[in-house]
Amino acid sequence: MLEADRSQEGRSPRRARLGRAVSTGDPGSAAGGVVLVLPDGEPVSTRRPSPFAYTELIPLARTLARAGAADGLVAHLVRYRCRGWNGTDAQLAADAAWAVDEAVRRYGDVPVCLVGHGMGGRAALRAAAHPAVNSVLAMAPWLPEDDMAAEPEPVRQLAGRRVLIVHGTNDARTDPELSFRLAERVKKANRDICRFEVHTDGHALRQHRAEVLALAADFVTCSLFARSYARPVADALAAPPPLGLRMPLAAGFGRSLLHR
Repeated sequence: MLEADRSQEGRSPRRARLGRAVSTGDPGSAAGGVVLVLPDGEPVSTRRPSPFAYTELIPLARTLARAGAADGLVAHLVRYRCRGWNGTDAQLAADAAWAVDEAVRRYGDVPVCLVGHGMGGRAALRAAAHPAVNSVLAMAPWLPEDDMAAEPEPVRQLAGRRVLIVHGTNDARTDPELSFRLAERVKKANRDICRFEVHTDGHALRQHRAEVLALAADFVTCSLFARSYARPVADALAAPPPLGLRMPLAAGFGRSLLHR
């Protein structure tokens, strides 16, 4: 397992770990797919991860597990070593990559979807190079400001993956325009990306939570288990930029799935 730096001499190093599995399927059946949920973090910090960041994503993990129960979907919240990205160390991305290795060790050759919020969204995008990862969902991803002196955020690792970015237009913590620019770069090398904008919503995506959860469940289960996407997702994936990268998330998205 990956080890964190010792915060004080004599203390045991922190280790990344998977939270308790969330599954609503048959307890005795084999896993058909795994979704790893990556909480938010901070740009720079060696403090322990915030319990609040994990608690915020429990409903999402449960929703995804429930949506994929018939196919044996198992969800895990990833518990980082610390809450900081920490520059070139990219610790949260390293923990996400470890989590994929651990999922494969536990469940075997099953497809994995990385789902992250905020800093966890950036970690999910970065860790997509693992061969077991077939899809990535980045919600309100934290991305660095454009810096001509620094290397641009990598996108090559997203080739061959289905990618969905969801961002609130009123996000005051992570700039939605930066996720749009990243999506534009990804689209040039990978047609299987789309991006939905949640109008008037903020960083936590609480205002339209039902629609966001329904969108996440549709994307994750259809990506992992080769189902047909809901019409808005299929249209967004097929549309040329910028249309498919500025797709509005319509009110009542979840209710519309009941009648497709």
